[in-house]
Amino acid sequence: AVCDLIPAVKPQVAMYEQFGVPGIAAFARTIEYCKSKGLVVIGDVKRGDIGSTSAAYAAAHIGTVKIGSMMLRGFHEDFVTVNPYLGTDGVKPFVDVCREQQKGIFVLVKTSNPSSGEFQDQQIDGRPLYELVADKVNFWGEDCVGESGYSAVGAVVGATYPQMGKVLRAKMPKAYILVPGYGAQGGKASDRACYFNKDGLGAIVNSSRGIIAAYKNAKYAKFGKEYFADAFRQAVIDMIADINAAR
Repeated sequence: AVCDLIPAVKPQVAMYEQFGVPGIAAFARTIEYCKSKGLVVIGDVKRGDIGSTSAAYAAAHIGTVKIGSMMLRGFHEDFVTVNPYLGTDGVKPFVDVCREQQKGIFVLVKTSNPSSGEFQDQQIDGRPLYELVADKVNFWGEDCVGESGYSAVGAVVGATYPQMGKVLRAKMPKAYILVPGYGAQGGKASDRACYFNKDGLGAIVNSSRGIIAAYKNAKYAKFGKEYFADAFRQAVIDMIADINAAR
């Protein structure tokens, strides 16, 4: 219903994993379907481990795995979200696959949830931890900058903290920023302008419940539950206009 309006989708793997093996099969089918519609798929998997485990996660989602003489792909997303808490050991295997496969990652830098500051805002030598992670995003991505001028290593920066977003945009000029928190989590379009570079690019704004559950919103109640697809198409149209006006 919206594939002609949007560039990408971000399926959240946990919502599939809770159903076990059938859920994982549905996750794979979701990705395949989205790709058939020409959409970029961002797997919201938030993986992060070390060594061979991290390499296996990377292979599963954005890389390949060899079995005998066969080279197989797992879920085959275009991008995945990555938790940097384990440091370079956890991120480098993903970056290596990005270079090999022309894929990308979004590293969690400053997330939109209320308690994110318990760790992310802690001061280290006078600087918040999220700024140190931003420095690492630049470091990890410096060898995989494409023709567009943007790196394959992006960052997740929540829409609920626009002042921090402004600082982080300046610190990561070559990183695409994935901006969650629009709509259902309270982020406003007027707070989004700072996430884009002067070229008008550099950010992708994510709305999940605000689109999928639009038919539950009083604003779109006229569509009714039966015509939920029409409701979320209108919600996407309104979101695009809202963000472009802010930019």
